[in-house]
Amino acid sequence: MVTISNQTDPGSTSAGAGSSPRPAFVTTHWSLVVSAGRNDTPHARNALEKLCRSYWFPIYAFVRRQGHGPHDAQDLTQEFFTRLLEKKSLAEADPAKGRFRSFLLASLKHFLANEWDKAKAQKRGGGQILIPIDVATAETSCGIEPADHLTAEKIFERRWALTLLEQVLRRLRAEYVRDDREKLFEQLKPTLTETSRTVAYAEIASRLGTTEGAVKVAVHRLRQRYREVLRAEIADTVASPGEVEDEIRNLFAALAN
Repeated sequence: MVTISNQTDPGSTSAGAGSSPRPAFVTTHWSLVVSAGRNDTPHARNALEKLCRSYWFPIYAFVRRQGHGPHDAQDLTQEFFTRLLEKKSLAEADPAKGRFRSFLLASLKHFLANEWDKAKAQKRGGGQILIPIDVATAETSCGIEPADHLTAEKIFERRWALTLLEQVLRRLRAEYVRDDREKLFEQLKPTLTETSRTVAYAEIASRLGTTEGAVKVAVHRLRQRYREVLRAEIADTVASPGEVEDEIRNLFAALAN
């Protein structure tokens, strides 16, 4: 039997009776990245590396869509991030433009248009591998993208959206594992993509050895926490709180393509 706690999930920022108000918009990873272009610090560099590791797949997918083969795409992706991490592009970062992904895509287009010959001239494997790239997994995922009508930009947006949602799920799962509720998470995870009308609460309750009412409460809390983590992940890539909701709309628009 799985016990479903009645306590609020750790990290929740929901405001209720007697609770403290939501915290102010904190310094984001993107804000730290912008500052790194002027004043390098370990904190800023770690923030940039975290964002780069989250964006390697959208970048790789964009490069592949531009007509480069798997090996060249891997080299170009690594070289692009190498130069970015060396801050050769960060001096051009403009926080007024807001989104990290917009800056990243513009920088990538400039790199591919102006630096391809230089990058191609480098001996394969001679440079430092900064971002782990799982080419086999990437190629499999690239092969199941929607029909060829998608442009490289739309594929970048779609892969950005899917990658971000995968990160949200990983964070959620880690929280449940930490609280010794991994089985509960695995049973409830499918409800994140199902409507309330199609969720088989009774079946889930039977598998967990609990009541249908307890499952409904647990699903509600999971969905609430999912929204909170999604907002937190997006907040890391924009410059102001007003852009979070707009970016969420962009995310689901990218998935609808």
